[in-house]
Amino acid sequence: MGDYIVRAAAANAKIRAFAATSRNLVEEARKRHNTSPVATAALGRLMTAGAMMGSMMKGDKDILTLRIQGDGPIGGITVTADSRADVKGCVVNPEVLIHANSKGKLDVAGAVGRGTLTVIRDIGLKEPYSGQIDLISGEIAEDITYYYAVSEQVPSSVALGVLMNRENTVRQAGGFIIQLMPDAEEELITALERHLSGITSITSFLDAGKSPEQILQAILGDFGLEILDKMSTRFYCDCSKQKVEKALLSVGKTELDDMIAAGEPVEVSCHFCSERYQFGVKELENIRNQMD
Repeated sequence: MGDYIVRAAAANAKIRAFAATSRNLVEEARKRHNTSPVATAALGRLMTAGAMMGSMMKGDKDILTLRIQGDGPIGGITVTADSRADVKGCVVNPEVLIHANSKGKLDVAGAVGRGTLTVIRDIGLKEPYSGQIDLISGEIAEDITYYYAVSEQVPSSVALGVLMNRENTVRQAGGFIIQLMPDAEEELITALERHLSGITSITSFLDAGKSPEQILQAILGDFGLEILDKMSTRFYCDCSKQKVEKALLSVGKTELDDMIAAGEPVEVSCHFCSERYQFGVKELENIRNQMD
């Protein structure tokens, strides 16, 4: 079964909801970046959120960027997604290893530390929309919940999870975002909060074989759930040798001259997908000549 996102409504459209299964895309990121279990969990959570939040955007060229910068050993996480729910991401220190937390689980909060979450939406305007909050837990789901409340004034419940196998491959990954619309009555808010308080974890749903539709049914079935549509999501990087060449143009004449003088091919890898691109001396000279 491929990764996908379900979009739904409930309570006469006073609740909107998204749920995703994302095991394949998180496993693809793990393989490409050779991430440790805790780095896989952190990156996987943010990529799952990015895919769902990307799917909320309207324009074909809209781009969402989520950036976590913390003082923990992981260093930072960056994810970008588009409105087709194509998503990519990377961490600064992919091989970080730390002890499990007090509950015996992967210590994502400890790996992330204290810092900020920045959400940037580029929807083709002169300036992208950008919002930033201080991390409240480093667990990522709680931080995105807080971001929605503070920066967008949208009461939300966000759950994100990545479950690892013993051999460090991804067993399950997914999440949900449930949001209240401005016309939601106080009684509905209270009832939904009560319902959500009984949910243990998103990974327990996934590991029990529940689909995104079944997860939303379990949470919102009593509120008149209506599944609106579903869309596939995947790890996808749009890098190319041409784009990497443009990046080389920005390193400056002196550095390029040094590369050419070394007389050896240069290998450049993409931060987001670890794809490697090789440039021979002749190609470097052609790039250098574009600067004159």
